[in-house]
Amino acid sequence: MDLNADLGEGFGRWTLTEDDALLTCVTSANVACGFHAGDPSVMRRVCDTAAARGVRIGAQVSYRDLAGFGRRAMDVPAAELTAEIAYQIGALRVFAEAAGSTVTYVKPHGALYNRTVRDDEQAAAVVAGVLLAGGRPAVLGLPGSRLLAHAREAGLTAVGEAFADRAYTPRGTLVPRGDEGAVVHDADEVVRRSVGMAVERAVTGADGGRIPVEARSLCVHGDTPGAAALARRVRDALEDAGVTVKAFV
Repeated sequence: MDLNADLGEGFGRWTLTEDDALLTCVTSANVACGFHAGDPSVMRRVCDTAAARGVRIGAQVSYRDLAGFGRRAMDVPAAELTAEIAYQIGALRVFAEAAGSTVTYVKPHGALYNRTVRDDEQAAAVVAGVLLAGGRPAVLGLPGSRLLAHAREAGLTAVGEAFADRAYTPRGTLVPRGDEGAVVHDADEVVRRSVGMAVERAVTGADGGRIPVEARSLCVHGDTPGAAALARRVRDALEDAGVTVKAFV
């Protein structure tokens, strides 16, 4: 199982994620590309550290929404979204390659991630942006999403992702952040859920039912308080359960 976290979520003097600490235990880094967070200096620093530690670098692309941290619903024309996705990937690739690595996958962030679960037009626009940027990186997304379907149709590697610290609806989608209980705050429960998703390939949904999980990567949100310590606990628990923790690409 791959273990990923959102990194580089800050800009200027503002810092949100514990980048250095998280890069000691994750195997893949979803690096903010400047549209919901991140700036050139932050992107370069995260890429340098990730490359030095053998962590795979992924572009975490977003709607252009710094003020809303990329979590507000937006209607962006498909052609414009395609160009913005390619722009973000290209920007990060400069720093990844300068560090001796490359952008090996792309993951949408926030509102864009959730929109591409069911919206064919937006999902296709994201994939078109990935193709426009070149390099044919993998696409990371929710299992069963339109995003992964379009990625497969385009001949890209589509990788299903599970979330250690988010609640699931009975349909296997994420409970909206505005709903009560959307984020799992109890660290012990996050660890239990992580092991269950990796070993049993299932998670308990918000209604108490069991939901199948087909994922090759597990996300611990980098903006969660104490995220680095939590990610370390999750990795240790996975390895104690006999799960090999390694990057999917």
